[in-house]
Amino acid sequence: MAGRKFLQHLRVAAVLALAAAVLAACGADGEDRAAPATGYGPPGTPEGLAHGAATPTGEPTGRATDGEASAAERPVSTFAVDVDTASYGFARRTLLSGRRPAANTIRPEEFVNSFDQRYRAPDGNGFAITADGTRMPQTHRGADDDTRLLRVGLQTRGESDASRPDAALTFVVDVSGSMAEPGKLDLVRHGLNTLVDQLRPTDSVALVAYSDRAELVRPMTPVRDRDALHDAIGRLRFAGSTNLEAGLRLGYDTARKAFRSSATNRVILLSDGLPNVGTTDAAPLVREIQEAAAKQITLLGVGVGSDYGDRFMERLADKGDGYVVYVSEQTEADRVFVQQFPATVALRALDAKAQVEFDAKTVLSYRLIGYDNRALSASAFRDDRVDGGEVGPGHAVTALFALHLRPGAQGHLADVRVRWLDPKTREASELAQPVTVSALDQTFDEAAAPVRVCYVAAYLAEVLRSSRYAGDVRLTDLRTIARNAGEGPQIRELSEMISAAVSLYD
Repeated sequence: MAGRKFLQHLRVAAVLALAAAVLAACGADGEDRAAPATGYGPPGTPEGLAHGAATPTGEPTGRATDGEASAAERPVSTFAVDVDTASYGFARRTLLSGRRPAANTIRPEEFVNSFDQRYRAPDGNGFAITADGTRMPQTHRGADDDTRLLRVGLQTRGESDASRPDAALTFVVDVSGSMAEPGKLDLVRHGLNTLVDQLRPTDSVALVAYSDRAELVRPMTPVRDRDALHDAIGRLRFAGSTNLEAGLRLGYDTARKAFRSSATNRVILLSDGLPNVGTTDAAPLVREIQEAAAKQITLLGVGVGSDYGDRFMERLADKGDGYVVYVSEQTEADRVFVQQFPATVALRALDAKAQVEFDAKTVLSYRLIGYDNRALSASAFRDDRVDGGEVGPGHAVTALFALHLRPGAQGHLADVRVRWLDPKTREASELAQPVTVSALDQTFDEAAAPVRVCYVAAYLAEVLRSSRYAGDVRLTDLRTIARNAGEGPQIRELSEMISAAVSLYD
């Protein structure tokens, strides 16, 4: 009897102990999920290493978490290049209007790619690689002698408007009720009229408008007949719902019928990206756009409006072998339609991908800042069936990595590679360049202004998207760095944007 009671007590104690363990685990798990994302030591520092954790042999564990990778366990970072800038433009518009942008619309790579990097251009087609960097600024939380910022830049050769191939452009314009926001449709008309005046007489333009249905306002017309094109643009009026599906289908049908094998064929969607009738899911539209892109009809998205479907537009452009920009005022429209677009209407590279392979002898861990939805497996780099990014003449692509080096690291740091397809022949080319630790040894104050601006843009994005690395910087410090980086209009706009963020986030 006594033995039976003892066994019963033992079983009860075991159950209670198991329950306590489960509750403790659940509590710990819940506490971990609720904990603020404050980071753990310098960027690139694996979890535990910031507190001196090591293996029994005294070597660092080499593990990394939450977007950071161990160079010993996963030395290769591969991603599709991205020249989109809409995330930055829309965030700036939102902040200056006194509102916080939604965290899921913030993409750090688009912030960084919004700024002129002054990279050297290649002599021929394809890319030139620039790889440099710096130590972190003293204001960066947890920065030490082994913390670095690596900047990888890819630059294509520019092209004069006179030397580029002719263009066959189909504009698809949203004229739905959502475009009735004051000045929105006026901005679109201004951009279209400006671009028509910039194009060559041998280029051609078609105009499709859509609201609850789509209408061919002007069939493909040589630009030498500018008066007819300006008249068609002037007839655009907003009304009805937003049937983006109908607009894109008619736009691509128009582009296919007017396809010119010797020209650059592109559909240009001008919209706030907020469909509410027809197909409102991007997936079926993406499939159709992919088919058209394979036939060499690419897509450019131009986003407008304070209410803007950022993710919808980004996905369409990425799958349509193109890119997306955002304009909110006439000066931005002029920059896109006058300075940028006429000379970059052609393409230099299709399905471009970048790969950085880190040397585990010098690099402990790394983190690619942004490119979250552009990451690829290492094997996809040379698989030319895998979609990459599209890059036009004179475009630059920048990727930033936060690194933690091994103590006393010297010599080889990484190898940077870029691979792309020729837009005409679809033949693949590849270029590689090594990087040494010494290229990242300068102090932050000694670094070139574009490198410092990259740092500001990337970590501003980390703050706006409330990442775990947001706590590594203070907005006021970022503003000071930006103001000390130069006097150009882009720097002034960045400083104004940070000042707006200070009042909303600090």
